[in-house]
Amino acid sequence: MHGFGGILAIVMLLGASALPASAETYDLVLRGGRVLDPESGTDAVLNLGIRGDRIAAIRAEPLSGREEIDVTGHVVAPGFIDLHSHSPTPMGQALQVRDGVTTQLELEAGAFPVERYGSEIQDAALENFGASVGYGSVRVEVMMGVRRPHLLTPTVELMGLRGYWTTFRSLFGEVRDVFEKPASEAQLARMRGLLEEGLDAGGLGIGLPLDYFSEAATTAEVRMVFEVAASRRAPIFMHLRRGVNGDPAGLLEALSLVRETGAPLHVCHIQHNAMRNTDRFLAEIRKARREGFDVTTEMFPYNAGSATLSSAVFGRDWQSIFDISYEDVQWSATGERFDREMWEEYREKYPEGQVIHHYVKEEWTRRALVEPGVMVVTDILPIESPDIKSAPHGGSFARVLARYVREEALLDLGTAVAKMTLLPARRLEGVAPAFARKGRLRVGADADVTVFDPDRVLDRTTYADPFEPSEGIPYVIVNGVVVVRDGEIAEGASPGRRLLVGAAGE
Repeated sequence: MHGFGGILAIVMLLGASALPASAETYDLVLRGGRVLDPESGTDAVLNLGIRGDRIAAIRAEPLSGREEIDVTGHVVAPGFIDLHSHSPTPMGQALQVRDGVTTQLELEAGAFPVERYGSEIQDAALENFGASVGYGSVRVEVMMGVRRPHLLTPTVELMGLRGYWTTFRSLFGEVRDVFEKPASEAQLARMRGLLEEGLDAGGLGIGLPLDYFSEAATTAEVRMVFEVAASRRAPIFMHLRRGVNGDPAGLLEALSLVRETGAPLHVCHIQHNAMRNTDRFLAEIRKARREGFDVTTEMFPYNAGSATLSSAVFGRDWQSIFDISYEDVQWSATGERFDREMWEEYREKYPEGQVIHHYVKEEWTRRALVEPGVMVVTDILPIESPDIKSAPHGGSFARVLARYVREEALLDLGTAVAKMTLLPARRLEGVAPAFARKGRLRVGADADVTVFDPDRVLDRTTYADPFEPSEGIPYVIVNGVVVVRDGEIAEGASPGRRLLVGAAGE
C-alpha cells in the first residue's frame, strides 16, 4: 500500500504540473464581461483574474477563482481616477466609490503636510487617496503662523496644539494677510522651502488655487511656485486667476510661466474658468502642447459651482465675473434662490454657509468634454453630514456615461473611459511611477476595476438631493478587494491606500 500510495502521489503531482495555465486558481475572477482597456484598445468579452492586489490574467478561456462573479452584459473598465476631489471623508468616499471611483485625489487645493491629508479615512479607506502640496495651506502657515493641512476641511494646528475652527474669523480674527497682502522676500523664501518639503514628503505635484489668492499673490510669488515645480518636474494643478467672464488673462499668465520655466501645468475645471471663451482657452492649451510644453486640463459635467459666502470669489464683482445675479445663486441647505436683501443678510449671518452659483452654459460643458485629452473629474466638495448640502458633483462619472455617451452619443464609450482612467494616470505617472500601473487593464496592473452596466448606469444626484449614489455600477474593486457589491458598499472593506511620490507610494 505504501508503494502504491507513493506512485499515486507522483502521478498526481505530475498531472497537476501539467495542467494548463487557465486552470490556475485566482483570488477573484470576473467572468464574461466586456473588458475595455483604453491603453491597448482591447474591447472584447473576456475573463479577468485577480491575484492579491494585481491583475494576473485576462483571457478568453475560462478562469477558476476562489470567488467568481458573473459580469455578463457589463463593461469591465479600469477603476476611475478622480484628480479633483475635496472630500477625504467617510461620506465622500462612500459616494464616490459608488460612482466607480477607485482613486480619489486632492490636487487643486492640495494639502500641507501632505501626509496629514485624509486623516479621517486613512485607517478605513474605501479608495486610494492622495494630495498635491497645497500652496494655500503653505501660504496660511507662512502668513499667519497657523497650520491648516487641508483648506477645505476644518482641522487646524497652532503652536503644536490641535483644534477645530468653524471659520477663519471666529478663531483668528482678520485674515487679510492671507488673501490680500503680498509676501515679503523672506516669506517667499519660506514658502519655497515648505513647497519643496512637501514634494520631498511625496506630494503629487503642487496645488495652486490661485483665483482665491488673486489680490495677494504677485507675479513674483506665482513664478516662484512654477520654479519649484519645474525643478522637480512636478505638475502644478492650477485654478487660474479669473477675470470677467471669458477673460483669458489668467490662462495667458499661466502659459507664459510654463514657457518661461518649463513647469508641467494642469488647468482645473476648464469651462468653469473659461466660461464663454471655452474655445479660446482650449485653443491656447493646444498651442502650448504643439510647442512641446506639458499642459493638460479637465472638466466636470455640471453647470454650477459651489463655495462659501465668505469665499474670495464673492468678495469681488462676482456678478460681472460670472455674468449672473442674485437669483442665479442658491442657498445649498434649502435650494432657495437669493435676492439682494437675502444675500446681504446671509453674508453677514452665515459667512461659512454653502451656496451654489449657476453660471456655466451647457454648450461650454459639451465643448470641453469632446476636446481630445480633456479629463473628467468631479470637484466634489467636503461631505461631512447629510444635513450640509453642496453642488451635486458626486455622480460625475456616471453622468458622462449616461448623458453624453448612451443618450446623446457625444462621445464613444472607449473615449469616455479613457478620460476617466488612462489620461489621469498618464498625467501623474511622470512624477509618481505607481500610476503607471493604474488606469489600465493588463497583467501586472493594479487590481482597481470598475464594472458598470452601459444600459443602466445613471447619476442620481440633484441640486435638491446631492448625495444620492449613482446606479448601474454593481461592482467596484480596489487593490483586489471588492468594495462595492451588487451596488452597495461591502461591509468591512477598507483596502484603500495613501498614494505618494517615491518609495512611500510604491
